[in-house]
Amino acid sequence: MSYQSISEHLTKLANPDIAAHSQRFFKTAKGEYGYGDKFLGIRVPVLRQQVKHFKKVPLKTAEQVLSSPYHEIRLFALLLLVYRFKRANETEREAIYRLYLSNTQHINNWDLVDTSAHVIVGGYLLNRDKTPLTQLANSQVLWERRIAIIATLHFIKYEQYQPTLAIAEILLNDDHDLIHKAVGWMLRELGKRDLTLEQKFLQQHYQKMPRTMLRYSIEKFTKEQRDKYLHGLV
Repeated sequence: MSYQSISEHLTKLANPDIAAHSQRFFKTAKGEYGYGDKFLGIRVPVLRQQVKHFKKVPLKTAEQVLSSPYHEIRLFALLLLVYRFKRANETEREAIYRLYLSNTQHINNWDLVDTSAHVIVGGYLLNRDKTPLTQLANSQVLWERRIAIIATLHFIKYEQYQPTLAIAEILLNDDHDLIHKAVGWMLRELGKRDLTLEQKFLQQHYQKMPRTMLRYSIEKFTKEQRDKYLHGLV
């Protein structure tokens, strides 16, 4: 169960046609957010199936796998860490959380973040100090900022809404579309559980929110409500 054996096993599942599509889909051209990433062409359901075959690998090995130059192998490592975190005791959960935050340079695309941040970072911080999220939200690294807001999805499920609002406020002036989408998504998720609270936040901030963020956050509103927000009539 070494890094090499896992890498070789996954490489055998590669599909060049899928890889070529993924290269385009995940914006890997020069100047795009995924520039330089490499793909093997392995679909997510296939990767999920492989996790159970390697579920007992040492965390040190999982960390090595997470450093792979191939996107799907890094995704496999994160799926493995998520699987382990959900079944771990508190000691191992802390180890996984710290491993995760020590390797954010390898969690460098939106699907990698969205698959893992809410479970590992959100799960660990649920009943702990949320200061690490503020630090991530103020990072110069796009993916760390996305980790900060996506992690709050876990809190929303437990009716802890203030962390989402706090991180959303920090990210209101972010200049990246992928942050606008993520913040809008989390506000929408919050609104499914407490619409009044979401509307209160929007009332205060919607006129200065990036358009994409606003559109995502009001996606489930009625057309009449959406039009009022989009035309500044609320």
